[in-house]
Amino acid sequence: MEVIVLASPEEVCLRAARIAARLIRAKPDASLGLPTGNTPRGVYAELVRLHRAEGLSFARASAFGLDEYVGVGPDHPGAFRRTLHETLVRQVDLPPERAHSPDGRAADLPAACARYEGEIASAGGLDLVVLGLGTDGHIAFNEPTSSLGSRTRIKTLADETRAANQAAFGAEPVPRHAITVGIATILAARRCLLLAFGPSKAIAVAGMVEGPLTAMVPASALQLHPHATVLVDEAAATGLALRAYYDAVAAAKPAWQRED
Repeated sequence: MEVIVLASPEEVCLRAARIAARLIRAKPDASLGLPTGNTPRGVYAELVRLHRAEGLSFARASAFGLDEYVGVGPDHPGAFRRTLHETLVRQVDLPPERAHSPDGRAADLPAACARYEGEIASAGGLDLVVLGLGTDGHIAFNEPTSSLGSRTRIKTLADETRAANQAAFGAEPVPRHAITVGIATILAARRCLLLAFGPSKAIAVAGMVEGPLTAMVPASALQLHPHATVLVDEAAATGLALRAYYDAVAAAKPAWQRED
């Protein structure tokens, strides 16, 4: 696991966008696993800028949303599909038919989960998964105690997770269930890129990077991935015991490995 500490959330988002853009330029038909929420907004804003200012094309790419609430329609203000389309898909040249999201309103939810795994496989697997990090260490909607071998499935959301997403639902209750890609689905991606910033993420970041591999911190599963990069700001890095080592590793990178 590579850990890179940057000065600010803005720098974290810019670095993540550059990594994603480099992949898309090298592999125009790349398949991307994409989150929603506050964390990736700056990433998507920069990708949109690169599309408009520098011609970064998504015309052959595919996008897969990482999760969606059960029972929420695609036009609901809290729907992750709507957020992803508003912040990225509709602002670039990504064909709508290649922007996939889990179907949280399917009559047969287990079958819908299996189909989603099939869609990812049909696209050749995920080249890059971009991840946020919950304060309890969850990735996508894989809450603590999630199986490290899990695939796309229905999950019951923790109260902490629901509270963190309340703003998008106003006075409505946040649904208790969601469809999420599984931890094994994430680990099957060719590269994982996790972003975290702010002091509220410091404990989760330390547990993910330096704690034991445990289902109680689902993000710690990234310790198993051969190409996982963690981008954090100064505030989120305060709990890292080996911070000086991570900085030394980043500074000593050979030119051919640098992505800054």
